[in-house]
Amino acid sequence: QVQLMESGGGSEQSGGSHRLSCVASGLPASVHCMAWFRQAPGKEREGVAAIADSATKYAESVKGRFTISEDNAKNTLYLQMNSLKPEDTAMYYCAADQRLRPCNPRMRADLEFWGQGTQVTVSS
Repeated sequence: QVQLMESGGGSEQSGGSHRLSCVASGLPASVHCMAWFRQAPGKEREGVAAIADSATKYAESVKGRFTISEDNAKNTLYLQMNSLKPEDTAMYYCAADQRLRPCNPRMRADLEFWGQGTQVTVSS
């Protein structure tokens, strides 16, 4: 059974930093794309960052502030968020996909496997 479990959400002041983690279990070996998405109230889910074969890509809104990384030994995906802004407030989800297609934040939010999400709230 596939499970993606996010953690690390919480409240933060504008300008602060936060790190999200996503522990994966049961993923097929053919998964090649891991990503972070977020969804703010009343808005569509949007891609934030993606990683495939160690290559990383970011949405313009977070480029230079967020870093996606993975620790394969721990089956864990991370999202380091620096210089947080109130507009970063959202539920953050990790996702995984084994289909061979471009892995980037502009992907449709229809990846095969999803976590339950972790809330990040940034106050000004």
